[in-house]
Order: sequence, then C-alpha cells, then structure tokens
Amino acid sequence: MSPPADFASYYGRPVIKAPAWRARDIAGYFFLGGLAGAGSVLAAGAHATGRTTTATAMKISSLAAVSLSTAALVNDLGRPERFGNMLRVLKPTSPMSVGSWLLAGYGPAAGAAAASAVTGRLPRAGAAATGAAALLGPAVASYTAVLAADTAVPAWHGAHRELPYLFAASATAAASGMALVVGPTRETGPARCAAVLATVAESAVTKAAERRLGMVAETYREGRAGRLLRAASALTAIGAAGGALSGGRSRPLAAASGLALLAGSACTRFGVFAAGIASAEDPKYTVVPQRAAKEARRTHPPDPGTPTTPSHSAERTQPR
Repeated sequence: MSPPADFASYYGRPVIKAPAWRARDIAGYFFLGGLAGAGSVLAAGAHATGRTTTATAMKISSLAAVSLSTAALVNDLGRPERFGNMLRVLKPTSPMSVGSWLLAGYGPAAGAAAASAVTGRLPRAGAAATGAAALLGPAVASYTAVLAADTAVPAWHGAHRELPYLFAASATAAASGMALVVGPTRETGPARCAAVLATVAESAVTKAAERRLGMVAETYREGRAGRLLRAASALTAIGAAGGALSGGRSRPLAAASGLALLAGSACTRFGVFAAGIASAEDPKYTVVPQRAAKEARRTHPPDPGTPTTPSHSAERTQPR
C-alpha cells in the first residue's frame, strides 16, 4: 500500500475566497460595536444605582462608539445607501440583516439616552431609552461574532460556539475600561468587578475555542493574529489587575488600567479578524480538518438511530 499523500491544493491556491473586508473598518466595527453595547449595560446599571456621572459619561461614549461603528461599516460597504438597502427586509436567518436592524433600533435609543442625560430634559423618556439600549446592548456587542462565524472561514466558523462569548467578554472588558477612564473612582466599583470577570471569561473561552479548532488554532497563535492576541491577553490582565488594585483610590492608576482594557479589547477583535483571514488564505485549514472529520466518521460511524447532518463549513465555499 502506498503511504498517505501529503496535502496540496491546486497550485497552492486557497480553497475558499477570503472576505474582502478591510481590517480597519470591520475589525474596528467589531470593537466599537462591542464597546457601545456593553457600555449601555454598564450605563443602565450606573443610572439605576445613582452613579450619575458615570452613567452620563457611559451613555455619551456608547453613542459615540455606535456612531463610529456604523460609519466604519458604511465605509466598508462603499456607499451609504447600501446600509439603508439592508433595512428593506428583515431576514431572521441572516446575521447581517438582523444586525442591521439591531443597529437601527439601538442607535436612536442610545442617542436619546445620551441626549436626556446631557440636557437633563425628559428624564422619564431618558430612563426608558437607557433601558431599551441596555436590553439591545448584549446583542449589539455579540452579534458580530455570529456574523463572522456564519461563513466558511475556518478560524471563525470552527469556533462558532465560543466566538459570541469571546466577543461578549471582550466587550465587557472594553466597557469596564471606558468606565474606569471616564468615571470618578468612587463610582467605578462595579466596573472593576466586571473587568476581572471579563478577563477570566475571555481567557477561558479562548482556550475552549482553541481546543475545538484543533490544528486551525495555529492561526490564533502565529503571525499577526498571534502577536495581537498575546498583546490582548497581557493588556487585559494588566488592566483588570490595575483596576482591582486601584480600589477606587488612585485616579491615575484607574485611568491607565482602563486604557489597557480598551487596548486589549481592540487587540482581541483585530487578532480574531487576522486569524480568520489567515485561515482562509491557507488551503490546508479548509481541507485537512474536513478530511480528518471524514476519516473519524469512517472509523467511528454514528449509531444507526442518530441523525447526521453534513458539515456546515463543507457545504459553503464562499463567505456571505
């Protein structure tokens, strides 16, 4: 018998087409959307507990973040009217369609909450808008992970179970960092706790994703993605530790910790984006895992009564 053939693709060409998304726009869109959504949750908590300075600052930062996030998305689309075209229908099975409607509903709520907080007018309407933004915030912070995972890109689709949790944890770290930067130290207790929890969750989810990805996890450890994600891990840990040590007493330490958390969250989003592009450009990350899965099914067939479904990534050859 001849030995198993080494993997090779046709002239080394990629098997799937890498997304034509620009890192600055789409990875920035991922980061800013997460900051806005998680920030609205923290703003609502600060509003409810009488931390008015932090609540106002977080409402303003969430409005600024979602505005910049939408601008980055529109810039990547090429023409502003394309965003409006996505609102012509609502398709629940399309993350892009659902996400567009989420932004369309979240943006005005965040704007109304910030306007009421700054002007002091219509406090009841402002409170209602704050609550609405907080309800939509978690979806806004994490739906971009579903959008990325709903493609054939191996590093994204292979981690489709963990990626939304990773984005949610990263968004929480970013929002906590923003609260440490803009809020008085006496009001940042909840943000410091959230930063520690987000850091632990992000580390655990990243490890779980790498276990599931198998060999594709190399794209998260090597090259540009590896450098960004190692920086993200260090910055997030430093920010959470600094925030905890500041204890609400040292304003400079709290601000520096907040900036580290923000930078760490941004590195996470850019790192995940870079890993996805690297996995799409190298054909082995598309073909070798599929061959291994096929061999595993051949040697360990499922029980006769167990329904089987085809591999999602094997069905698709182009990202949506």
